[in-house]
Order: sequence, then structure tokens, then C-alpha cells
Amino acid sequence: MDVVTFGETMVLFTPVSVGPLRYASQFEKTIGGAESNVAIGLARLGHQVSWVSRLGDDEFGLYIRNFIRGEGVDTSHVVFDAKHPTAVFFKERQTAREPTVYYYRRGSAASCLQPEDVSEELIARAKFLHVTGITPALSPSCRDTVYQAIEKAKRHRVTVVFDPNIRLKLWTADEARDVLMDIAGQCDIVLPGWEEGRILTGEDSPEQIAERLLQNGAVAVVVKLGERGAYYAAANDRAYVDGFPVRQIVDPIGAGDGFAAGFLSGLIRGWSYRDAVRLGNRVGAYALTVVGDVEGYPFWSQIAEEKPHIHR
Repeated sequence: MDVVTFGETMVLFTPVSVGPLRYASQFEKTIGGAESNVAIGLARLGHQVSWVSRLGDDEFGLYIRNFIRGEGVDTSHVVFDAKHPTAVFFKERQTAREPTVYYYRRGSAASCLQPEDVSEELIARAKFLHVTGITPALSPSCRDTVYQAIEKAKRHRVTVVFDPNIRLKLWTADEARDVLMDIAGQCDIVLPGWEEGRILTGEDSPEQIAERLLQNGAVAVVVKLGERGAYYAAANDRAYVDGFPVRQIVDPIGAGDGFAAGFLSGLIRGWSYRDAVRLGNRVGAYALTVVGDVEGYPFWSQIAEEKPHIHR
């Protein structure tokens, strides 16, 4: 197993029309969840990855499991919960600005995730454990699951990669800062966006954000900078890596998770941080070109065709 990840995935409804949801009558159905996005991105790039979660024992839960399994991700450790529903969310399409997202996830099956749901045996078989800052915001049991999963990974010398993925609809900036900085200090690699880095560290520049997170305990930090690419820092290796220009951005949602998948793919292949960051930028750029979280993620055959553009 290359990567194990866990967290909540919801059914996503996107209206066919642009404008307020109250006027929408037709919707397209797909899925959305940071951790499953990363899992699908990695599977398309040719890696063995397991996604763990709780889903409602309902039609939406089956839909999510089948969708993710159909992308080549191991879902054998998913728990179906008969007492709690699968969460849903809606994306309100806007003209000339990012979509507005409405979540209906309180009391969901995934919010009842327990530490024993993510087995130590599964983590021990992996090269990387991928966790995000969304999961600890869902409930106390989810927070315990994150901490114990990190402990399990450390016992087996599995590298822990942490994407803060701050969701201020789930908790306040102060609450997020306290918990996520504590989690970041226990992880090997931290992948904040620039705004997230500012919230977590109080610093402004990518260099200062990265330095603060290194001082906090991380071995390596990558600050995602959107169209400007990313800045990484590890020991004596620090550099900005340019992004890939996208002629027309269709939907920005999922780009950060695409970056994480590409970056992890590079590390699994034994590439340097610089090369792994560049691959992350490439995969993230693909995500911008279509509607939906995962629909734009490339397969490795597409990336391989562009090898001259991948810095090695």
C-alpha cells in the first residue's frame, strides 16, 4: 500500500444553471471529499491507496463507495453505519467568482468515525498516511481518530503528510489554529495553502510560514500559492516552484487536493521535493479545467506524455 487516508466524503449536487439555488430545478450528482479526492488522484497516477470512512447504510453511501471503488481505490475498510446518514452538500454556481458551498453534514455517519475504524495493521502496510484538518473539526471522536492514526503511523515509521484544509464553517480560526498547529507538530510534511498558513502561524510570507511550521516540528513544508505555484522548505533545500498556466479556470474546487496527490506521487516515486512539488502543481492545474472535484485529475499516461515539461 502506498498511501492510507481517511475522512468524510459527501454527495455533491451541482445545479445545471448558474445563479441562486432557490431558482435551480435540475442538478448533477457526484461526490466530494478532500481525502477521497486525494485517493482518487493517486489511483489515477498508478498508486495503491486505501480510503477509510464511515458512510450511511443508505443509497448515497453505496453511491459514494461504488464511485471511489470504481476509481481503483481500496474501500474494503469503509464502515456502513445504519444509525447515521451520509452527508450531502450543494454547490451554488456563480458568474465571475468562486462557487458558494452549502453543507448538510451535521450528525453524519462520518462524524461518528472512531479510532478503531482506521486499523493499525492497515497503516503499518503503507508508505504514507495522509490526514487533513477537516476530520478533527467534525467531532471529538474524529479528532481522537486523527491523533491515534498519527500515533499508529509513528510506531511503524510511516511518513505522515498533513493538509490543514481549514474549513471555517466547521470551527473558528482560533479553534482551528490551536488544534491544527498541535497536529502539524506531530506530522512529517505539512501542506498549507498561503491563507491557511497565515491563520496557523500569524506569518505573512511563504518563507516565514514554512519556517514557523518547521520550527513547530515538521520535516518539510510546502506552501501552496495557487497560480503562482508553491514554495517548499526542508532542511537546507528551499525554493519556489512555478505553477502551470491555465487558459480558462472552470472550477477551482479540488485543485489543492490534486496538488497533494501529485506531490505524494512524486515522493512515492522517489523524486526530490522540487520535482514532487512540480508534479503537484501540474496535477492541480488539471483540476481547474473541468466542473467537479475529481473529474479533471489526470492519469499517469497523460502525465508521462508531458515528461519534457516535468523537471527531473
